[in-house]
Amino acid sequence: MPVQSKPHSPSTVALQNLLQPVELHLEALRTFLNGQVEEFEEEIREHVAYCLKHSGKRIRPMLLFYGGWKGEGIINPAHVKAAAVVELVHLATLVHDDILDDAHIRHKSPTLSRLAGPEVAVLVGDALFAHALNLAADFPTTEVCKTVALATRRVCAGEIAQNFQKGNTELSRALYYRIIDYKTAELFRVSSLLGALLADYPAAFVEAAGGFGRHLGIAYQIFDDLTDILGKEENAGKTLGTDAANCKLTLPLMLLAEKFDAPERAAFVQSLRDGQVSGESLRERFEKEHIAEAVAAAFDHEIFLANRCLEPYGALPPVHRLLEISHFVAQMVNHLKH
Repeated sequence: MPVQSKPHSPSTVALQNLLQPVELHLEALRTFLNGQVEEFEEEIREHVAYCLKHSGKRIRPMLLFYGGWKGEGIINPAHVKAAAVVELVHLATLVHDDILDDAHIRHKSPTLSRLAGPEVAVLVGDALFAHALNLAADFPTTEVCKTVALATRRVCAGEIAQNFQKGNTELSRALYYRIIDYKTAELFRVSSLLGALLADYPAAFVEAAGGFGRHLGIAYQIFDDLTDILGKEENAGKTLGTDAANCKLTLPLMLLAEKFDAPERAAFVQSLRDGQVSGESLRERFEKEHIAEAVAAAFDHEIFLANRCLEPYGALPPVHRLLEISHFVAQMVNHLKH
């Protein structure tokens, strides 16, 4: 009897459909990044190669390629190099995030911090940042390097701000959104913006593409924060529960805390600090208070704002492709809720 293959989940099929038009672009990116390993000093090449080997969904490169979309089979070398720059910055932030969160798993493999120790990992992350800026400086226009350097600074500022706010029972929604705007949405914004810029699309569309990426990035971080509580590690491929364990009051935790009066809220945060809140009990509270639905509403609003940025430019080739990405991200959160 022939062995039947396990059917792909709807999210896996959707991702495959999204990737198919840019398969050649992503292959060119993989080749370029693998070629960059030799540019690093021999002492850290093995660690850099390990980081590159364990990449995720490559949503940021897809945003860049689709932001500058001209048609299938048309690969702009400038897009490939820019995607490599963004991916290196992103990988650097992941390496540093895993140190800060004491995470052991990333993309279903041990984190670099787990393998080599946090001292080595933080310096490898720094090297990845530095190499990204070195590549960005190769572009004939200084705008690419300036844009990436500013984005890198903002990402770091967002991470610092989040760590300063650990356990803050009075964390405001405005500050939460500012943090995720910097730490996550900034690289989404830069990706779609650089794609349009390097394809010589009109300046107004370049800005609109950046706005689309920004709101999509905010939505994606909200999804990620919900995954940290409701997701399963075998599906997510990374250590979950780190936000609660590290007293990071993300939107889902803030919405739950808002259900309590001030003394109860303080006691809830203290229980997080003391490690007395299990993932199961947290999920039970979420179900009882309908927190997932409230988080999904905030997520949907950002997807709406992202799509609205592109409304005036529907005739341009990138728009349909970019909207496919937002539809995919929307499916991810719907799948998580159910």
